[in-house]
Amino acid sequence: MSTPEERLEKLGLTLPEVVPPLAAYVPAVRTGSYVYTSGQVPMVEGRLQAAGKVGAEITPEQGAALARTCALNAIAALRTQVESLSDVVRIVKVVVFVASAPDFTGQPQVGNGASELLREVFGDAGVHARSAVGVAVLPLDAPVEVELIAEVR
Repeated sequence: MSTPEERLEKLGLTLPEVVPPLAAYVPAVRTGSYVYTSGQVPMVEGRLQAAGKVGAEITPEQGAALARTCALNAIAALRTQVESLSDVVRIVKVVVFVASAPDFTGQPQVGNGASELLREVFGDAGVHARSAVGVAVLPLDAPVEVELIAEVR
């Protein structure tokens, strides 16, 4: 059976540097057997990958890809709180915020970008409860933001 790190490698992904906080918070906190990540936006190498509203400037497919990037950033934040990603017992809850055009209702499909990556990396332990919420605006005008809660050893 492969490890989450091996699955990331097989997907051609490497964990990025943790995105520095934009305000007065930390990227992740561990309390007992749970790790809570702060919301992660689609930053790659210090740059926001896209800006705008899903359903207007951003297509739903682009939104899903950006949610995948957010989830990878959330995994990186999670990793700072454990010795190995193999210490993750399960991804418990994911919240996906989607900056949406007023008539856009496809937030669940955008959220699938994050959910599918978590399943690919953690297998059955990556299957989780989820909320996908449309919002007016996100920090930096990001189209998507993802946070998660993980149970860890």
